[in-house]
Amino acid sequence: MAGHSQFKNIMRRKGAQDAKRGKMFTKIAREIIVAAKGGGDINFNAKLRTVVIKARQAGMPKDKIEAAIAKGSGAGEADNYETVRYEGYGPGGTAILVDALTDNRNRTAADVRSLFTKKGGNMGESGSVGFMFEQVGIIEYPTASIAEEAMLEAAIEAGADNCETADDTHTVTTSFESFIAVRDALAEKFEDAQSAKVSFVATIPNSVSDDDADALIQLIEALEDNDDVQEVYTNADFSAETMAKLSA
Repeated sequence: MAGHSQFKNIMRRKGAQDAKRGKMFTKIAREIIVAAKGGGDINFNAKLRTVVIKARQAGMPKDKIEAAIAKGSGAGEADNYETVRYEGYGPGGTAILVDALTDNRNRTAADVRSLFTKKGGNMGESGSVGFMFEQVGIIEYPTASIAEEAMLEAAIEAGADNCETADDTHTVTTSFESFIAVRDALAEKFEDAQSAKVSFVATIPNSVSDDDADALIQLIEALEDNDDVQEVYTNADFSAETMAKLSA
């Protein structure tokens, strides 16, 4: 899972997520509001349960989670957010997908296009790079509480496609269609995961040179810093040496 996961590892090492905690909570609240439109009970709304787990693992306060659920399920005045996806190219010809939640499509499209242009990339048409990615489920558990063999056995029994253990994390990969079933089966055995979400992984990776790597990271950081942008995915494949330099 090069690209997106590599970039996330770099950002974790830099501690950027802690510095952007407040903005992260605001973005998660938007996801909760949208998901809660399908019902405010996480036991009967799989999409909402996924986002609430994400919120809890991010340390989002319980009252903020409950307020967002109430807003989305009709107990409060909800903003009219819609999901949009943008596609484009970054430095070195890397493919980039941008998922956003917005209440103004024109504003968000203009902002995203401007960021691509300013940071050495260009926004493409719908479908221009999407074929280079596959939508999958990614479920993570800490190695400290679950042995590698036990995690692998449970993942196989649950119907997962793959289970890898690296550093301090077990990463279970599922098909998009089986994500909910696998997540719930693992949660029943081990409790809720530290992270469980649907994501995009590159099927056609693109090796990034040292010269392009820093510019690409700057573009992705700028996109993620936009208030409307929820997730950014790339097919960039960083070498170990490049990752070490970027993480320093």
